[in-house]
Amino acid sequence: MAFSRISPFRYGSLSSVIPYVSSPSSLSPPLRTFTLSASISTPHPSSPSPLTASPKASDRWRPMCLYYTQVQMDDPTHLETFNHNCSGELQVNAAKFQHLRSQHLDFFLVLDLEGKIEILEFPVLMINAKTMDVVDFFHRFVRPSDMSEQRINEYIEGKYGKLGVDRVWHDTAIPFKEVIQQFEAWLTQHQLWTKEMGGCLNEAAFVTCGNWDLKTKVPQQCKVSKMKLPSYFVEWINLKDVYLNFYKRRAPGMMSMMKELQIPLLGSHHLGIDDTKNIARVLQRMIADGALLQITARRNAGSPENVEFLFKNRIR
Repeated sequence: MAFSRISPFRYGSLSSVIPYVSSPSSLSPPLRTFTLSASISTPHPSSPSPLTASPKASDRWRPMCLYYTQVQMDDPTHLETFNHNCSGELQVNAAKFQHLRSQHLDFFLVLDLEGKIEILEFPVLMINAKTMDVVDFFHRFVRPSDMSEQRINEYIEGKYGKLGVDRVWHDTAIPFKEVIQQFEAWLTQHQLWTKEMGGCLNEAAFVTCGNWDLKTKVPQQCKVSKMKLPSYFVEWINLKDVYLNFYKRRAPGMMSMMKELQIPLLGSHHLGIDDTKNIARVLQRMIADGALLQITARRNAGSPENVEFLFKNRIR
């Protein structure tokens, strides 16, 4: 994951060649190798968010490599050079906040998809609802299944080339079906869902910035990928609707919420993993202010294409 602000991403180079190995919590894709040229973030912003714990003086800032979100690496040179702690800039001390309310769920899965034609990026941050800490993350780049290689190259160059992460996308992207298989293994590892039981998530809910990700895009992608819509995508929390009802003011998107709450942007807007992290920071702030996060949208069990919106006042 990369969480920078200035001059978003660029390539640093490492001379090692490493195998493609999925994380232990994931189903293993076929082994393959590539030359590692790390896509990294730029320096830590000088003004941390009020919610963020101050770094220790002894901590040396290191950029985070996007390859690590896709594969597991244990090369000593790489580990010395890059930071692999996804939660560094999301650390908070919940005991300091006086307005915290007891949430009805144990975990929030913050998700922000990228890709207008097909899904290109599938990032999820798992947040503990009581402590607001990051428990784990899941991040995969997604290779379109219904586009020519030439169109994919053009698409990725236009989308990720300007951010400097097109190389890592081409090195690591896998089909949506495989992403979902690995994601389900990750959910099972955290006891949030099992294929045998099916149904919705266990004491957890997806949190999105809008309804598009789960109402529209995931069902569309499932049709393109010729697969059934997974049962755990049955309900979610639209943070914009919770924001409207809690603060009594409209915020049409992530950037406007961050501006109103005076939360500085980290990373690159429209890089999914960075947007997911920034949405998580808005979530943490809202919880610290006393917001109760409840399900805002739910699919009809008998007709999944129909969605019921549970808040009377909502962003349309």
